[in-house]
Amino acid sequence: MAFDEQELIQIRRHLHQIPELALEEHETHAYLLKLVKELQTDFIELREPAKLPTALLVLVKGTAPTKTVGYRTDIDALPVSEETGLPYASTHPGVMHACGHDIHMTVALGVLSYFSAHQPKDNLLFFFQPAEESEAGGKRAYEAGIFSGKWKPDEFFGLHDNPDLPAGAIGCRMGTLFAGTTEVNIDIEGKSGHAAFPQTANDAVVAMASLITQLQTIVSRNIDPIQSGVLTLGKVEAGTIRNVIAGHARIEGTIRGLTQEMIEHIDERIKQLCAGLELGFGVKVNLSLNQGGYWPVENEPRRTREFIDYMQSAPDVNFIETPPAMTGEDFGYLLAKFPGTMFWLGVEDDAQLHSAKLTPNEDAIARGVTAITGFLVAHMNQEEN
Repeated sequence: MAFDEQELIQIRRHLHQIPELALEEHETHAYLLKLVKELQTDFIELREPAKLPTALLVLVKGTAPTKTVGYRTDIDALPVSEETGLPYASTHPGVMHACGHDIHMTVALGVLSYFSAHQPKDNLLFFFQPAEESEAGGKRAYEAGIFSGKWKPDEFFGLHDNPDLPAGAIGCRMGTLFAGTTEVNIDIEGKSGHAAFPQTANDAVVAMASLITQLQTIVSRNIDPIQSGVLTLGKVEAGTIRNVIAGHARIEGTIRGLTQEMIEHIDERIKQLCAGLELGFGVKVNLSLNQGGYWPVENEPRRTREFIDYMQSAPDVNFIETPPAMTGEDFGYLLAKFPGTMFWLGVEDDAQLHSAKLTPNEDAIARGVTAITGFLVAHMNQEEN
């Protein structure tokens, strides 16, 4: 039994009411499990991995499988207090599906429901993934070994909603869709002292100011201008009172890069500048670079070309070629382990992702399901696998 459009809209609204943060998606998991069990047939198998208990894997066995096609959707929400005024607004105070993961889950359920009624040629593995917004759920799943044996996909596909695109439009591009991200934390240890006697202290604020200026030259002077990279230092802390020289300073920031090579290049330059600061200012610098699972979403060329060609030729699909975005997505880690493609689904809204007023256009749901199921059927019928 495939869910119809109105059923999918009601599913999405219920999911919207029960948002949960990373690794806490217990109510969401239970609701998804209930819906999947309604669809379950003798060719559908479920798995709840003990090492990632809010995750859910659904294997749809093919009629003549030559591969296992993975489809991933994220299920967590954000610590945002909703301001939409919708009658089906979040019932969990301070938590909201402000990134549209309720749309993601609903579309995945729509695709799954189609294939529960129309058994696919190849195996299909649906991965309902916790902890995308934080805690790197994709990396956790991979490192926990849940993708093994019959639960191992040969490739992965996934979507992200986009309020800047018309409802139901499909957006994609060759190459990188989302940037990778890395957290930067720098602690500078000098020597505190009296403001009147700087010669007896070692001012961490002065060292920090110099380092900030140097770090801002990385993108402008060490990165090819045709390429894209970002280093933003969004938080600095130092000192206790105006007449005491600070002995400690802290800088917190973020790196964004369109390739893993770019991020690693920026990482290396930061390390070199921090080492130089130690020599030049006689301070101790503790640098932490934490990328976790937030790698660039680099689309695999052959599958992405096939995906774009299909969407461009499908008469009922509005395809839009999109530029890369500097936002992060942990699906990039899985695409570094399995070839595949991520794409946009337009949800046409004035509010942006992560906004307390995000209100996706629900017309996108059925259109997204139609486009994705059509592609997957065509993809599984390709002679080259």
